[in-house]
Amino acid sequence: MVKTTLHPANRKKSTISTKGNTVLITGGASGIGLALAQKFLQAQNTVIITGRNADKLAEVKRLWPEIITEVADLRDLNALQQLVNRYPNVNILINNAGIQYNYEFVNPEIAIELIETELHTNLIAPLQLIKLMLPHLQKKPAAAIINVSSGLGLVPKETAPVYCASKAGLHIATKALRWQLEITSIKVFEIIAPLVDTPMTQGRGKGKISPKALVDEFWHDFTRDGYACRRHRYEMRIGKTKLLFFLQRWFPQIAEKILRPGI
Repeated sequence: MVKTTLHPANRKKSTISTKGNTVLITGGASGIGLALAQKFLQAQNTVIITGRNADKLAEVKRLWPEIITEVADLRDLNALQQLVNRYPNVNILINNAGIQYNYEFVNPEIAIELIETELHTNLIAPLQLIKLMLPHLQKKPAAAIINVSSGLGLVPKETAPVYCASKAGLHIATKALRWQLEITSIKVFEIIAPLVDTPMTQGRGKGKISPKALVDEFWHDFTRDGYACRRHRYEMRIGKTKLLFFLQRWFPQIAEKILRPGI
């Protein structure tokens, strides 16, 4: 008799409840992060947000006193370790913080330090925070890592090469982590965001969606059972990124034409 063993990817994990979680959201003082914080708070979860701007965090605290706020520079490894030490009960980690600089590499007035700043914020810090948080997450019966990436990690924007590189890196790293953790209690999600109306995108592009619209679409999939045989529920292509993903796969020249020149 042949014994059949299910591949880890075909095993069903414990469903994550929509309430009663402890959620840590980086970059939660505005935009997508704040919309996520509001949604999780409304669903009766404990919500912790981080940011570098103390005034913005204080305003969030004034409007939503239940949200826990932490001033933290994610480029500081000590700050990440302090977050992990302070909140060991976190079972949902959302890496949302990000920055985007638009410039020409040939411009001599652009400081070379911007490259490191962008890569560290968008790619290195999220991976470091995951690494530090994993010992706690692995002890939880149901846990999740949610990385916020971008359609620009699939198809580049001419004027933002470093941002695109950082989001492409986060996209691939998220896939690899999902494979590594598929036999654990930790689900690994990715929000592939389109152009969203946030402070970072002010004055850039057209056809933006609101942070609330993004979060509503995310919530629809997040709150459903994520059977591994339907992996698209873990890799959430929001709004126009569904079309961008299709074009990038089957008609890459058209996809690239859309984003060149940069929006």
